[in-house]
Amino acid sequence: MNIKRTNLRIIPILFLGLIYSCSPTVRVTTDYDHTANFGEYKTFAVYDLKAQQGQVNQLNVDRVTNAIRAEMIAKGFKESDNPDLKVNAVSILKNKTSVSADTNFYGYGGMYRPYGYWGGGAMMGGANTTFNTYDYVDGSLVIDIVSTKSQKLVWQGIGNAEIDSKPDNPEEFINNSIKKILAGFPPGAEKK
Repeated sequence: MNIKRTNLRIIPILFLGLIYSCSPTVRVTTDYDHTANFGEYKTFAVYDLKAQQGQVNQLNVDRVTNAIRAEMIAKGFKESDNPDLKVNAVSILKNKTSVSADTNFYGYGGMYRPYGYWGGGAMMGGANTTFNTYDYVDGSLVIDIVSTKSQKLVWQGIGNAEIDSKPDNPEEFINNSIKKILAGFPPGAEKK
């Protein structure tokens, strides 16, 4: 079965690789500055996220901003005009094609034994290989957290998913994805 999508204009409808599947698996990776004292950070502000053509529309910019804000507040941070931390999010979408091969072997003949063929006759047969292609969008949402004091990146979380269709409830999906990405912030918080 060949699946081929020629028109991917739905990409701007929803942000990133996180948003386009009814129940995609979001894989998360994080990294942080091991010398940063995360206990000294108490306040935050969300960067002015912008709708990026072909990446994220304004509806989803607002959803991402609100989800980040809600998650940071739930973690005990306070929003401020003079913050300790600035939070930014960037979406990255890449069109990809997955190709798989399925080979079916068929034939008849003898069975090999350590002392030769059993059942006589030579092996005869063949194989049939079918190639399947599947177009999808590989999407990532990168959340950067920067110290305003040092102007350096202190924490980064990346959520990645394979996008193949629009979710039934984009707001719920974005909220859950951001919660999953920020689960490791601040470092050590998930162990408490």
